[in-house]
Amino acid sequence: MKVAVESTGGLVVLSESFGHSVFKDSFKRVFEDGEQSLGLCFNGSLEINCSKDIKIQGVIGPCSSLEKKGPSVADTVIGEGNTSAWKLCGLDKSTCLTVFFDLSSTGPNAPGTVNPQFYLQFVTSYQNPEGQTLIRVTTITRQWVDTALSTEELVQGFDQETAAVVMARLASLKMETEEGFDATRWLDRTLIRLCSKFGDYRKDDPSSFTLNPYFSLFPQFIFNLRRSQFVQVFNNSPDETAYFRMLLNRENISNATVMIQPSLTSYTFSSPPKPALLDVASIHCSRQNSSAFAQLLQAPQEDSQMIVRERFPVPRLVVCDQHGSQARFLLAKLNPSATYNNANEMSAGSDVIFTDDVSLQVFFEHLQKLAVQS
Repeated sequence: MKVAVESTGGLVVLSESFGHSVFKDSFKRVFEDGEQSLGLCFNGSLEINCSKDIKIQGVIGPCSSLEKKGPSVADTVIGEGNTSAWKLCGLDKSTCLTVFFDLSSTGPNAPGTVNPQFYLQFVTSYQNPEGQTLIRVTTITRQWVDTALSTEELVQGFDQETAAVVMARLASLKMETEEGFDATRWLDRTLIRLCSKFGDYRKDDPSSFTLNPYFSLFPQFIFNLRRSQFVQVFNNSPDETAYFRMLLNRENISNATVMIQPSLTSYTFSSPPKPALLDVASIHCSRQNSSAFAQLLQAPQEDSQMIVRERFPVPRLVVCDQHGSQARFLLAKLNPSATYNNANEMSAGSDVIFTDDVSLQVFFEHLQKLAVQS
């Protein structure tokens, strides 16, 4: 069903029953304002034109190949490949596709050898709910960078969130299509290679390792991706895994990033809500008996309802209390800096995660050690 939904631009909702609020609210949202409720457009297509030294490997996302061959089509295929044009039966303002290009030419045909500039052109057409056909043409040009001379310009153009989402989509695809693929090992090796190339360090001296600010969050994204439902499928049914990956493959970068690394917000009496570290140490016990505390507890409920109203399909909202049975959904997403192995080092009232997973700190220490090896 996953292939059918993605190829035809269909909508899919995962819920426990037809009576569940997730299904009922999602179904209502489709029809509450008529045909324009979700801002859906139809009969879309995407065509890519590019410089001669760039080849198109394929696309990951809710589309199907139009089998348009040409000199810009690469021999290696990723996702929907062997074409330079795709059909999008349904799309909206948040639909996001991942396009892969091949830059592996060598010798006299190496990228940038003849022309220091390259271009990419995306021609998107679709039909809006009024029946009008619209065409949007986006053309960008960039200059080739010789990394043997300098990597500064390349580093400054690195988008950490987008890179994390691309890695998640590619890892998910490989897990579905390559038998025996070890996603965790592949992610680790890719991250080590990136840190070895772009990190600043002295050979065989992990303490000297530093990472440019443009890359500083990327190891954290990969750490959370390794622990996410996209890679760790043991506790999920095949239906749940397919559903999560379908959403990952079509959502915009902001939403997909939150799916990989959820955001944690702290509410206090003395200050407005602010981001908190996605760490078990951020969960602490606080007992108050006052009307002000009741209002403080109401604030995250109201904020969560605002988020629910903005998303489709309607997400499942889990309300949990510390040490309650539902708290496992929150604890599973937190960095396990406190486990049963070091519980004696934690202050009273602190949560402990019962897991053998390494913490982000230990993960980064191992990364430093491997990245600086000769």
